[in-house]
Amino acid sequence: MAIITLTTDFGYKDHYVGAVKGAILSSLPDANIVDISHAVSPFNVQECAYILKNAYPSFPKGSVHVIGVDSEISPENEHLVVYVDGHYFVGANSGVISLITSEMQPEQIVEINLPNSASGSFPLMNIFIPVACHIARGGKLEVIGRPFEGLKELRDFEPRIINEGKTISGNVIYIDNYGNVVTNIQKSLFEAYRNGRSFEIIARTTKIGEVYQSYNGIINYNLDRNQRKGAGDALALFNSAGYVELAIYKSDLNSVGGASTLLGLNYRDTVTINFL
Repeated sequence: MAIITLTTDFGYKDHYVGAVKGAILSSLPDANIVDISHAVSPFNVQECAYILKNAYPSFPKGSVHVIGVDSEISPENEHLVVYVDGHYFVGANSGVISLITSEMQPEQIVEINLPNSASGSFPLMNIFIPVACHIARGGKLEVIGRPFEGLKELRDFEPRIINEGKTISGNVIYIDNYGNVVTNIQKSLFEAYRNGRSFEIIARTTKIGEVYQSYNGIINYNLDRNQRKGAGDALALFNSAGYVELAIYKSDLNSVGGASTLLGLNYRDTVTINFL
């Protein structure tokens, strides 16, 4: 039995998550349901894509990933199944799937067309779950949809190279549970333009001149404790997903604050890297 994962912006207060799981189990009593996240910010397709893009490769091939963010159908937001990298993604053509598969070519894309179905205001329940269960049973995509071209791409989330290659201008795409700020600047892009030069990362009034490989890279253990940088200091690192991330070492978003609050950064804010 294939794994069915759920990524939504439903939260946990309402009945939606429970109802969706109940519908899956009613159709597939032995289903293996995994929650990736139900705490995506409402309608935030970039945040959803970042979470799912970094989670799905850990699952076995053949897993079915249901996306419940900005999923109401419209002439510009079709319901799709995309088969790519050995995984099935069931969701709307909101840009989420293209962000997840940006570095890969999908093997198959179909627009969902279920007979006698009404999407209504809860398409994840009425459309996506029957489709996911069909796939989990080994059903063919041709049965539930027709070939589709035109996967929506969100180009505004790509970093820009300006100032004759001396500057990378990126944006905040995700803020994690610790308040760490993830940019859309990947390590590969950074290294491609650095060419051995020193640099300065600018986020509002904060300037950082070094990028670490881990959070505790900021600590020079050769110094006495009272001379080291440590808790409360700002740093930049290449995170586990390969993006430039800004953090406050061992800070607590819910008490003293994290990078997002202490550096004054929000979703889509600009972060610039100048090569010197």
